[in-house]
Amino acid sequence: MAATFVDELRDLEALGIAVAAVGSRNLATAEAFAARHGIERAYGSYGELAMDTNIDVAYIATPHTFHEAHTLLCLNSGKHVLCEKPFAINAVQADRMIECARVHGKFLMEAMWTRFLPATTAIREQIACGTLGRIRLIVGGGAFLPSAQPNHYLLQRTLGGGALLDAGIYFISFVSGLIGSALCVKAAGAIGPSGVDEQGEWLTLHADGAHAIGYVSLRTRRAPDLEIMGETGRMLVHAPVFCPTRLTLSRPDRSDEVQHYPVDGGGYRYQALEVLHCVRHGLRESPRLPLAETRAVVATMDEIRAQIGMRYCEE
Repeated sequence: MAATFVDELRDLEALGIAVAAVGSRNLATAEAFAARHGIERAYGSYGELAMDTNIDVAYIATPHTFHEAHTLLCLNSGKHVLCEKPFAINAVQADRMIECARVHGKFLMEAMWTRFLPATTAIREQIACGTLGRIRLIVGGGAFLPSAQPNHYLLQRTLGGGALLDAGIYFISFVSGLIGSALCVKAAGAIGPSGVDEQGEWLTLHADGAHAIGYVSLRTRRAPDLEIMGETGRMLVHAPVFCPTRLTLSRPDRSDEVQHYPVDGGGYRYQALEVLHCVRHGLRESPRLPLAETRAVVATMDEIRAQIGMRYCEE
């Protein structure tokens, strides 16, 4: 993710975004990354990177179980932070991260890039203007088989592996952005031999009586898509739901309308532009992805994991 994001940022240099430094667990790795991507400074520890006074914003792209520690490190060192999804392993960690950002008066946001893409923005606008009527049900999910290698990160409990935190979060966050946070959760799932959730299904209740059904699996294959059903229409978000570019709007007595929303580059630049906008305007969180909503998504995943019996080592 770090490599992909850096490549995206290169196209934004004219707007005032510069990739100044990279930090890793050892200097050789950091220097190799810096050489590949034309980055001026490389550090052999995250602490050294955090102490660089010429850095305004730190992008955290380490494994899930390190997000809290590395976010706190950078916030305590005076940096604004964009932290990869999942924002935290659980809501307790999320609370500490949010509180630290507020104590230091720094900007903090989860790097849920899907929330800032053109198609996602268009969906929210169409729902807001009543195109689908009152939303009653959202159904979405996807499935894929990870590499057979036993050390694949998705199968590593110590790294926060599993289907929910890596893939399920997209559907939970997507739904939250459309109909609000879950008020009630019912879930089922399966824990694999590696100790992580390899499959999960959940039903959530939302404000105004809306429901959502989601699923993810590491045991079979299905393209990740999502359908939004309202009282006067429905919208299919074609796969991949984490970076949608095509929507199909269906309404009674009308032909289906296919909408196209291409993305610039790989799509990661939109979240970078949101960070740039917020920091330049002195905002401490994004109005498009508030910290309270990010925290609520983590709490929903906590409840799903509790119901299927998935706990991480730190817990």
